[in-house]
This record gives sequence, C-alpha cells and structure tokens, in this order.
Amino acid sequence: MFSLSLVGLVAVSLVPSTLASISEAIPSDFPDPSIFLWDGVHYAFSTSSGSLKVPVATSTDFATWTKTGSDALPTLGAWSDNGAVWAPDVVQIADGSFVMYYAASLADGSTHCVGAAKSTSVSGPYTAEANYIACPSSQGGAIDPAGFVDSDGSHYVVYKIDGNSIGHGGPLVSTPIMIQPLESDGVTPTGSPTQLLDRSDADGPLIEAPSLIKVSGIYYLFFSSNCYSSQWYDVTWATADSLLGPYTKRGPLLLTGTPYSQLYAPGGMDVSVDGQRMVFHADQSTSGYNGVRPMWTAYITVSNYQVTI
Repeated sequence: MFSLSLVGLVAVSLVPSTLASISEAIPSDFPDPSIFLWDGVHYAFSTSSGSLKVPVATSTDFATWTKTGSDALPTLGAWSDNGAVWAPDVVQIADGSFVMYYAASLADGSTHCVGAAKSTSVSGPYTAEANYIACPSSQGGAIDPAGFVDSDGSHYVVYKIDGNSIGHGGPLVSTPIMIQPLESDGVTPTGSPTQLLDRSDADGPLIEAPSLIKVSGIYYLFFSSNCYSSQWYDVTWATADSLLGPYTKRGPLLLTGTPYSQLYAPGGMDVSVDGQRMVFHADQSTSGYNGVRPMWTAYITVSNYQVTI
C-alpha cells in the first residue's frame, strides 16, 4: 500500500444531514484502522502503508485527523519476517502501559501469526515481544487481532484463523473468530483459545476483522464477511449474553452503496469501548477495488442487541 500524504488530513463530512454521522476521515491509504482514546486524544493505527509498519493518526474531536508520520512499531518480534504489519490494535493494562496486538508473517513467510508489543506511550514506539501469542499454522495462521478487557479486568485477544489462505481453489473452509485469555500483562497466553463464531454460506468465503465490546452486560462482536476487495464486503455484528457465547449473527450495518453511495467494500472496522464510535476503511474507488483504502468514521448507537448509525 502507498500513503498519499503524511500530514494535515481533514475530514470531509457527507451530506445531507441524515449522513452526518459518517465521514471520510483520512482520504489516503489507512486500512484496517483501530482506535484508542487517551487523555482526550483519539489515536488511530493502521495496517502497514507506504514505508511505515504501523502508521498513526490523531484527532481531538473525532472529526479532523492528522497523520503523525511516525511508525508505532518499527521493529517486529523475532518470530516474524520483520515485514508488513496487519490490523494493529491497542489496549491499556493495569500498570498504565500499553499493549499493541498485530499480525505479521513468520520468518519463513509461510503464514501470518499474532504477536504483541509494549510501550509506555500510547503512540509508541512499541517494543515487540520475542514470541507470538497465536500461530495455528496448520489451519492457515492467524490475523486481525483485537484486544478486549472485560468488566472484571480480565484480558483477552480475539483474532481470525486465516483458513481461506490455504483454501484457494477448493471447498470453502472455516475461518473462525477465536478468543485467547491472557495474563494481566496483556501478552502472556493462559489456557486455550475458544471459538466464538465461524463463517456460514451467507458470509461467503470468510469472516474476519473482529472487534469485541461489552455494553450494558451484552457482548457485541463486530466483524466483516466476504472478500475485502469485493462489493459484498461489509460491516456486521453478532451478540451474546456471555463472553464465550453462543453468539447470534445480526446486521449487516454497512454494505457497498447502502445507504452511503460513496462506500465500496466497507470493512476492517474497530469500535470504541463505549460503543459510540467506529472506524473502518472503504475502497477509494466507488466502482471497484483499487488497492487504496481510506479511513472512515461513524457515530453509532449500541443498545439491546442492536447497532445503528
């Protein structure tokens, strides 16, 4: 991916007023964005773009965003090929420091796995842990990690098993969303991962890009389905009354051209912990995938198992 600019990007609000809750926030490439609010500033992190492994953008009002030009994770874990990073996500742990989860290729390039890195500053730079957290290589690897801190302070990371990476040309395979419990340090796995959700025929070849929040005692698992470069890629969600489910699929929330004609293949979302804000990417072209995916923002309402914009 190539970044068109590194500084001074201003959100462009859509009209009419019925679309005022959704905006193109970063017009250049900023795919698979995640958000973290700290000390009155919104921080966004994206999949590798241009020369940066983890680009960073900031906003004080969730409307005007600026790319900082810094790299939040310049060096990856020793287990990786130290190349591109996919779908980074940040949480804070009890000692006040920050953990970034990310996906990268193994050193031999065979598959993607999920790792973690730490920093005393939310914007980084983060120092990568030597070992990965999840690496189910025989199932296709792991991508799209997102941290989750439950109301009791327990730490988890959710991720997708990348089954479709080894399923090309054959029958559709499982691409389950998994949850891995972690120690209080946010990086050490404890126990075994549990499957929360998997694809069905209605989801096309995959589900991916999980983002998990808890609002009023209900767990909301946001995800995308179908191929990221197709017009069927979407933003949707599932809900459960307990952390490990069962989860009921609902939605979709966003589709190509519905109801926002400016959107093509919206997905790769992340939702704020309070369930009020969402960031996602959509293709720069409105007529087909062109490989540049700007970041969009939306104000959402999460209540009683439903999500609206």
